[in-house]
Amino acid sequence: MSVYQDRFHAVIELGNTFQNFITENKANTGFSEAFKPLENLITLAGHRNGWFTRENVLHALEHWVALLHASSLEQWMSGYSKPSKTPKVFIIMAGNIPLVGFHDFLTAYLAGANIIIKASSNDKILLPWMIDFLNSKTGEPIQNIQIVEQFKGEYDGLIATGSDNTARYFEHYFGSKPHIIRKNRSSIGVLTGRETPEMLYALGEDVFRYYGLGCRSVSKLYVPKGYDFDLFFNAIYEYKDHIHYEKYSNNYDYNKAVYLMSGFKIIDNGFLILKEDLSFSSPIGSLFYETYDNLENLNKLIEINKESIQCVVGPSEINRAMAFGETQRPSLSDYADGVDTMEFILSL
Repeated sequence: MSVYQDRFHAVIELGNTFQNFITENKANTGFSEAFKPLENLITLAGHRNGWFTRENVLHALEHWVALLHASSLEQWMSGYSKPSKTPKVFIIMAGNIPLVGFHDFLTAYLAGANIIIKASSNDKILLPWMIDFLNSKTGEPIQNIQIVEQFKGEYDGLIATGSDNTARYFEHYFGSKPHIIRKNRSSIGVLTGRETPEMLYALGEDVFRYYGLGCRSVSKLYVPKGYDFDLFFNAIYEYKDHIHYEKYSNNYDYNKAVYLMSGFKIIDNGFLILKEDLSFSSPIGSLFYETYDNLENLNKLIEINKESIQCVVGPSEINRAMAFGETQRPSLSDYADGVDTMEFILSL
């Protein structure tokens, strides 16, 4: 078998292993010996990063279970030529939500690359286990995939994810080589007042999943003038228990105090603060909003600001809008910032 085929089948086995792990977890009868190391790592990940609750880590794993099977992988890869080279790809990962860098890794892995990873200190527990698992299935030399604290060697292409500030650093130090460098992006929701309670509840998933820390988390709403926010608050009431998580409640309390002391007008339901604001990215525990006159002009505004926007949820009249509740379920071909990472690596 080729390296590509070995890796392809190893990825499928990884997905099956996650599926079996999640099945045992839902059965709530205790884990078999084979899964205790993974269970311990999930616990450790939560200790290292308090935002990585067990629920959110399992949610991330379930998302990958839905993608790491033969039909999805074959459909994804069918649009590309089989790897003919072995480029060396340097990946600098973010760590804001569990396994946020895994898609970049998976893309480079199935593109046949040798991979050097600078993992975020906030998300460096689960990935080594996954790489060890894959290597155990393929028998590849461990030097083909390395996780490093620092890297000054040669590479063919860079994929780096960070903030606007770190992007300037990446450009300065790594800009001479082929690269994909990602900056801050936020996601938005568009409401018309025609939404059902079920749709607004699904929007709550886009807002609250991973405590709003992901670039695919909705951090701003656009609403028609005179919108009744009680419709939204009533529909998302089931997310109220977020306020009982200490890290979330501390941010909520702090931001509420800042807004009140600054004299800002806010709308508050006891676990989420709404504030009218032009910015796209809202702090944890709050959600910015703006009003609009008509959807045509709003489409123009979104187009002007497309470099700052990752996802849009809303009605079909909004260009490229997806359904409520879907932002945290990207497909394999749903590349960050709309840049085809697979095509980039295959071209190196």
